[in-house]
Amino acid sequence: MKQILTFLFFVTTVNIFAQNVPYEKKIIYKTKFDDAIPVLNVGTFHMGETSDANATDFDENNKKNQQEIKKLAKMLAEFKPTIIVIEDLPKNDSLRQISYSDYLKNPTKKFVNPDEIELLAYEVGRLSGAKKIYGIDFKEKYNYNINVVNSVDTTTLSKYSILSDENDSKNPEKGIPFYDLFKLNNHPQYLESLINFNADLLLYNSSKNHAQGADEAGKFYHRNLVMFSNLNQIPMTKDDRIFILMGGTHTAFFMDFLKRSPKFQLENTFNYLK
Repeated sequence: MKQILTFLFFVTTVNIFAQNVPYEKKIIYKTKFDDAIPVLNVGTFHMGETSDANATDFDENNKKNQQEIKKLAKMLAEFKPTIIVIEDLPKNDSLRQISYSDYLKNPTKKFVNPDEIELLAYEVGRLSGAKKIYGIDFKEKYNYNINVVNSVDTTTLSKYSILSDENDSKNPEKGIPFYDLFKLNNHPQYLESLINFNADLLLYNSSKNHAQGADEAGKFYHRNLVMFSNLNQIPMTKDDRIFILMGGTHTAFFMDFLKRSPKFQLENTFNYLK
């Protein structure tokens, strides 16, 4: 009798809770295929030579730094990916596969100017037993420092700069341990700020009856859309698990794409950054 009463109390509580959930927060659509492919989408700063305007000061040849990267790779490899996806052009896939396969056979291999691909992506793949690696990058030039004369909005950019400085002072990137920096780089709010800096702030930069900033931002949006299209051209099955390693802004865009995608099931990065 006691068990029956307990069960009825539980059912009643669940029903009351369900009735109190606001309509806009109720799940009314099924958004993922039953065989959606798990994806771990990880952002990183560029560890080697980079053309990015905002580069992180990091000695990729330092032995201690390389040891820290290997520790990180071991944590991320717990995801057990079967396919590694990187920020490289698809046209380089054949040569990249040779380099990666060589690393799998000889993990003590030395690279002349290693970057996050050789140091981190390769090691994650080796530890997890992934045999395939693919690049999905797409190059498209745009000017995110466009200077629009007589911009209608004269306050948003300067106010955001102040806001950003306040955030940076509370969450500094310089002078913190490698692992803490990597976690910061993957925080959802940090990733969204990168979309602001690299694209969305341009939307406040335009003269009367024009959209100069939006035109430039659209090029960067298009670049990321093509990169996601490239991801969908990689041969994969429902039994695969995809590990993606890219610069943080691409990671941020992909967070949105993957959340909406019926084909992919986005994993929580912080399940592996403990």
